[in-house]
Formats: sequence, C-alpha cells, structure tokens
Amino acid sequence: QVQLVESGGGLVQAGGSLRLSCAASGSSSSIFSMGWYRQPPGKQRDLVASITSGGSTNYADSVKGRFTISRDNAKNTVFLQMNSLKPEDTAVYYCYADNPYRVRYWAQGTQVTVSS
Repeated sequence: QVQLVESGGGLVQAGGSLRLSCAASGSSSSIFSMGWYRQPPGKQRDLVASITSGGSTNYADSVKGRFTISRDNAKNTVFLQMNSLKPEDTAVYYCYADNPYRVRYWAQGTQVTVSS
C-alpha cells in the first residue's frame, strides 16, 4: 500500500503562482510514475502532468509552458509548480502514484481556486 498526502492548494489571483506537493509513504519504494490530475466543478478528471522515476515528463497541452512537474525520488515526493495561473485552472487537483504493476493510488485532493 502507498499513502499520498498533498499540500499547497489555495486561492490565488490570475497570473499568480502556487506550488503543490505530494509525499508518498508506505510501500513507496515500488512507485514507478507519479503525477497530477485535476477535476473542475461538473467536469471530468483529466491528466495535468506526470513524471516517471527516470524523470520523463508529460503535460496536458493547456498547461505546457506554465506548469512544471518535478520529483525528489529520495523523499518520494512530487511537486507541481504552477505559474501564470488562469481562472480555468480552478479545480480539485489529485496526486497519484503508480507501481510497476499499474496499480494506482490517489491522494485526497486539494482545491486550487484562481480568481479573475
């Protein structure tokens, strides 16, 4: 089992920045990839960014150039630096972690609200 704890959400004005963190514990040594999804009100949950244990990254087109995902493998922690935030970035952000057997673990979610 892997437990994920998020931090860093909140309220920010458009154009501002936030940094999300997600720390893994438990059987965290088996984690392969980590990342973030987000779910705006009334909409589906979509991938924002992901990073493998080797450092390969993937971003949704809507956040490319504004968001940066990074990872501290020694601390089993993943970060999402969000710059130039827009009101449409408002959502609940969910951290996830996959083990090599494609079992996915989810964090509880953190609210990000961007005011115009």
